[in-house]
Amino acid sequence: RYILKSVVKIFLSCIFLFLFLYVVIDLLSHLDDILKQKANYMIIIQYYLWSLPIMFVQIAPFACLLSTIYTFSKLNHNNEIIAMRASGLSIFYITKTVIIFGAVISLLVFWVNDRLIPQSSSITQKLKIQIEEGTANKKDKKHEIINYLSMYGLKNRLFFINKFYPATNTIEGITILEHDEKQNLVKKIVASKGVYEERLWKFYNSITYNFDDNGQIIDEPIYMEEEIMTIPEGPKDFLAQRQRPESMTISQLDTYIWKLSKSGATNVIRNLKIDLYQKFTSPFTSLIIILLGIPFSLMMHKRASGLSSIGISIMVGFLYYILDAVCIAIGRGGAIPPLATATLSHIIALSFSLYF
Repeated sequence: RYILKSVVKIFLSCIFLFLFLYVVIDLLSHLDDILKQKANYMIIIQYYLWSLPIMFVQIAPFACLLSTIYTFSKLNHNNEIIAMRASGLSIFYITKTVIIFGAVISLLVFWVNDRLIPQSSSITQKLKIQIEEGTANKKDKKHEIINYLSMYGLKNRLFFINKFYPATNTIEGITILEHDEKQNLVKKIVASKGVYEERLWKFYNSITYNFDDNGQIIDEPIYMEEEIMTIPEGPKDFLAQRQRPESMTISQLDTYIWKLSKSGATNVIRNLKIDLYQKFTSPFTSLIIILLGIPFSLMMHKRASGLSSIGISIMVGFLYYILDAVCIAIGRGGAIPPLATATLSHIIALSFSLYF
């Protein structure tokens, strides 16, 4: 309880301080634009409130590292570590409370990352657009148009949409390419317009081309003024296509990878798998970085102070994030498998922490 009290106190202080600095610095940097556009202050408040989960996930590992190093360096400064060791306590017994605290924070970050971050990212993007447009130039949602969408769908289909109107579930300028398992083009559908009604797509002025194994057109193209299409993808799938991997939940990203699994887009699938595995491994950065910081804090002697704790925290965190960035870059280049890419930096850091 004595050690945990100090760690939790420093951790919460760091979290509140970093969040406060983020809001103040970001607000001041965009103050001219906010005043110029006459943005509604309630929208600004909502924007920063929804940004808090995103910032918490980013700063939690560094707050864990700083609180750990500061706590144990202070214990070292007061000779309390020597007293604990002299009374027969092992290093693991002294540090186990902080390790458990790191595991709890990692689980919390995992939950926030999967449950709150996708919603927060989506809402903050919309609020940011409203702030940039201002009250006078605010767009009506009914007239929202999404241009140039592309998506891999089921049955090995590739969709290209020129315009998508979410309010009316209407798409224009449609091109659908259907491939076989060997990625040979077997069918091409072109339509001027499509409307989604009663869970079915109705295409207008559609032309269907069929191809043989050599890529040559078979028979005459089939033209229809109106055609009911058996396409399982709906408007929600096209809207979800705008999301980035970090804005998807684990289940959404896993489903999207499954849809792409037969598309032949190996580079895209590999990168998406790296993003998926990172959603499982990155939350545990808080625990790994605590294990990495404990040896450094125990090495610090009486001259250690708060400033030296901050300096060592920055150094350790900086080196860890460089290592993680290098592993991710190597993995995206295809040199190592996606699972190894997401876990390699954790394994290396854990090995060094156990060694020290």
